[in-house]
Amino acid sequence: MRTQREIRQRAPWWLVGLLFVNLALMSYDARDTVTKQRVIRVWAQALVSPFQRVTTGAGGASVGFVQRLVNLKNAASENEHLRTRVEEMQIELSASRTAIDENARLKALLDFKEKSPYGVVTASVIARDPSLWFDTVTIDRGRMSGIENNMPVVTPGGIVGRVVATSPWTAEVMLITDEKAAAGAVVGQLGQSNALGSVRGLGINGLVEMRYVSGLEEVNVGDYVLTTGQDGIYPSGLNVGEVVEVKKGSATVPHVIRIRPSARLNALQEVAVLQYKPPQRVAPDQALPNVKKQ
Repeated sequence: MRTQREIRQRAPWWLVGLLFVNLALMSYDARDTVTKQRVIRVWAQALVSPFQRVTTGAGGASVGFVQRLVNLKNAASENEHLRTRVEEMQIELSASRTAIDENARLKALLDFKEKSPYGVVTASVIARDPSLWFDTVTIDRGRMSGIENNMPVVTPGGIVGRVVATSPWTAEVMLITDEKAAAGAVVGQLGQSNALGSVRGLGINGLVEMRYVSGLEEVNVGDYVLTTGQDGIYPSGLNVGEVVEVKKGSATVPHVIRIRPSARLNALQEVAVLQYKPPQRVAPDQALPNVKKQ
């Protein structure tokens, strides 16, 4: 049994407890005048909302991070696909350009063949000889196609060289830039001045040199040089090249003339072999006694 003193000491605590229970019951039952929701629920939501925002933000950031990773992976895969497609298109474009260039070359060669007054055998370059500074090439036509030694080889742009060796199915062509091509030197004619000279290979820089042109003749850079047909190899009127350098001579010293061949000798792919026979030189059957050679 509790004494009166103990009861008096505990009475305030019981009163506070009862007041708190009453307040809780009143708060639980109280409702907001606008939303008609219980006030305790509103308070609880207010207390919990900061934690909800934090957890929601963390969850959203995690989901966003994962989504970005997925998007990056998809973008990388798409970029790789696009890169592969671009490379394929570049290869297709290169092949198309190659085909266009080849068609243009073949068309020009066909036009040249139709307009040429001589028989023409078209051929493709199948080999180059690097030991001779690329001044000798091999073509895929030979004696079986009617090709013989010393026949001129040309392109629609100009002269290339002459045949120096044949087999039944191939032939070797010495380019005009070869130093040894001087043995079959081209007699050229400057288009502007009609001056004559001998063209020989230099073996360097892809140029040829025109010699024995009088220093009194007017020669300028940009002048063109044509064959005269006097060398017994090339018919007249074929393009040799363009003058790119002139060292002026004098009345007693000839010009030094450098010429860039008109044919693209460093990029030969198709050529034409002219079945050209130079005019026969008939020996005279009569001569003055005092000029007869001994």
